[in-house]
Amino acid sequence: MALLEMQNIDKSFNQVPVLHDVSLEVNQGEIHALLGENGAGKSTLMNILGGIHHPDKGTINVNGQSVQMTTPKVSQQHGISFIHQELNLVSDLKVYENMFLGQELRKPYGFLDVKEMCLQTEEILTKLGVHIDPQEYVRNLGTSYKQLIEISRALLHKSTIIIMDEPTTALSDSEVEQLFELMRQLKQDGISIIYISHKLKEVKSICDRMTVLRDGYVVHTGPLEGQSLDQITTYMVGKSVSEDRLVSHAHTDEVVLSVDHLTLEGSYHDVSFRIKRGEIVGFTGLAGDGRTELFESLFGYRQNFQGDVQINGKPVHLNHPKKALRAGLGYVPKDRKENAIIQDMDVVQNMSISSLGHFEKNGFISNKLEHETFMNYKNQLNIKVNNPKENIDKLSGGNQQKVMIARWLELNTDIIIFDNPTQGIDVGAKQEIYQHIIQLAEQGKAVIILSSEAPEIMKVCHHVYVMYQGEIVGSFDGSEATEDNILSYATGSKKEAVSVG
Repeated sequence: MALLEMQNIDKSFNQVPVLHDVSLEVNQGEIHALLGENGAGKSTLMNILGGIHHPDKGTINVNGQSVQMTTPKVSQQHGISFIHQELNLVSDLKVYENMFLGQELRKPYGFLDVKEMCLQTEEILTKLGVHIDPQEYVRNLGTSYKQLIEISRALLHKSTIIIMDEPTTALSDSEVEQLFELMRQLKQDGISIIYISHKLKEVKSICDRMTVLRDGYVVHTGPLEGQSLDQITTYMVGKSVSEDRLVSHAHTDEVVLSVDHLTLEGSYHDVSFRIKRGEIVGFTGLAGDGRTELFESLFGYRQNFQGDVQINGKPVHLNHPKKALRAGLGYVPKDRKENAIIQDMDVVQNMSISSLGHFEKNGFISNKLEHETFMNYKNQLNIKVNNPKENIDKLSGGNQQKVMIARWLELNTDIIIFDNPTQGIDVGAKQEIYQHIIQLAEQGKAVIILSSEAPEIMKVCHHVYVMYQGEIVGSFDGSEATEDNILSYATGSKKEAVSVG
């Protein structure tokens, strides 16, 4: 008997069908992949299981008993924990307070048992191979540690079914392997995991069976053994997706961005490079390599760095994002929830917020022009949204990312930095993003891609820089890049003197 049975689930929003007769079965002690493109219905189905949405039709059985998931608390009472793609921690609380939020331990007279909560927090984090002070404030932790706390919280409350939505997005390779080792142990202990990810190699390595959704329908369910990555992609997208390199050579030698000897104590040291017009340049490495801090500095997020920056041959002092924008530099950050989307605004407003002057007529914002512009980007980027006036937090993570890309495309800067541009985006949508990036380069834009995914860098970049502990340690043509070569530099086992020309 299956531990979880979701049978014949239908769900519509504003009379628009999202799920059509969807069924999902998960066995005890199984790691089950739930796959599909952004907008395929994965999040809606899991939100129904998590008690956030209610199905229009269908049944849910847990341990052979029919249950009504009326609220998230009811779902938790049935042993279900949901680790969302977007981090769901309270930054101004300590680690142990986040772990026990809403389920605090108390002493006999009602006082909080801080000592016991800290002890249990430390025990579960140690199981994950992570050493974090339970008394540390979450705001002081890196993204990867926040992700591990989310996972630890689910394990702490002894869930029998854990939903993991893109859990490895912010984790380093070693942290991913630690997580997978823990997942294997949980599986042996009889805990079931529903694993949602667009990283198909990870899915193949850790999952037992899969269910694939496309446009709200189940198109395949069955074992992963014997399935090729290309076949899984075809189930998801409806067609095969090429893994070939998409670019050859940049078309000009005109330098638009020169960086010399940039240093920020504790983040990066003596970094120099050149970016040419019409060139796509990738910066890669492992977590903590300093690339995000480097380009946050160039965009004015971080100050007090030393070194020289020139844009189009002119020295610039970029100590504020407004100055970076005026100099012709745009930035798509990697953390949508904290640094990009405005959750209380609708989809169109999130697109237009940085370029309101483009939509002004006689001192007023033209809603019609805003809408027309958004619809143009919706078609270009294949943004899946039924009503552009709904709040952006109603969209899937991948579609939120596309709206952020539309925001910066509308600003039309000469240089665009994409920090993890396809984070949380499915394999089909990745191809669309790549093609759009290539089109930007062909239009004469200089494009910088920050990514930990070597295949992404190899596929779309003309030139590759590899960083290690805040320094550029490798520099080579994209056509010469291999995963092994990139990894050898990223781990510090190889290092070369990098010339900037």
